[in-house]
Amino acid sequence: MTPSNHHPLASLPILHEVALQTYPVATLYVVATPIGNVCDISLRALHVLALADAVACEDTRNTAQLMTRYGLSKPLIAAHEHNEREVAEKLVARLQAGERIALVSDAGTPAISDPGARIVDAVRAAGLRVMPLPGASAAVTALSASGLLNERFYFVGFLPAKAGQRDAALQAVRGVAATLVLYEAPHRIGDTTAALVAAFEPQRQIVFARELTKLFEEIHRCPLSEAIAWLAADPHRQKGEFVLLVEGAPSAVDADQVEAERVLRILLAECPVKQAAQLAAQITGQKKNALYERALQLKHG
Repeated sequence: MTPSNHHPLASLPILHEVALQTYPVATLYVVATPIGNVCDISLRALHVLALADAVACEDTRNTAQLMTRYGLSKPLIAAHEHNEREVAEKLVARLQAGERIALVSDAGTPAISDPGARIVDAVRAAGLRVMPLPGASAAVTALSASGLLNERFYFVGFLPAKAGQRDAALQAVRGVAATLVLYEAPHRIGDTTAALVAAFEPQRQIVFARELTKLFEEIHRCPLSEAIAWLAADPHRQKGEFVLLVEGAPSAVDADQVEAERVLRILLAECPVKQAAQLAAQITGQKKNALYERALQLKHG
């Protein structure tokens, strides 16, 4: 890509540096593309897309439109979930002939809940080079704006479409302490939210990250107990592509405290403060004095 001489960025030294870097032949370039905002692409990605002999892509129509936005035109090779094995063999042959092939998905980083992993595996198995060009990722974008205080995350991706399989998948990660990262389509967001509410504790935080980097981007965080009501309050909230973040499972200590408070609240509805604290201590094994102080807070606060 050759920037216009009239463009304010055209004289930046970094553009010259991009062109001077090494771009070996016989290499598969795994190129991250924007998840929504067309400007969220790296300089190196643009250079590789301009340099590549061909671009393997999830949907040729979407990629053709994206390339046109950047003023680029390259031969496109459809590489989706239904033909990935067959295409992998053809791409390996072209790479062995010394070509540079760029691999992209419709949005974000290839092979992350998108096609591409089988192609990368086949290229590596053939002893050929794979060079990743990092960039946009919906999961990391959502995490960065969530404010959830957890250094670990567990990538779930898309849940199964069938209710029974979906519920089983959620039960399998119910005890994971890391933040859970899920992707969801608009036509399933209501059912998935209801399944999350049923599967996890109501006090866990959930983040709805909708239409990230696009004009109607929305990032909302609330307890799971409020999730269904928030989603139903505005029909626009059920539109667009979603990243859902669910707070990780509480630690054993936290879980015991949560259970003790649940019991204490039930008892306070029927018993005096002192008796409620005493009974809650007997039921849960928590310290009576601490429960008494908490009961006073709940009763008078």
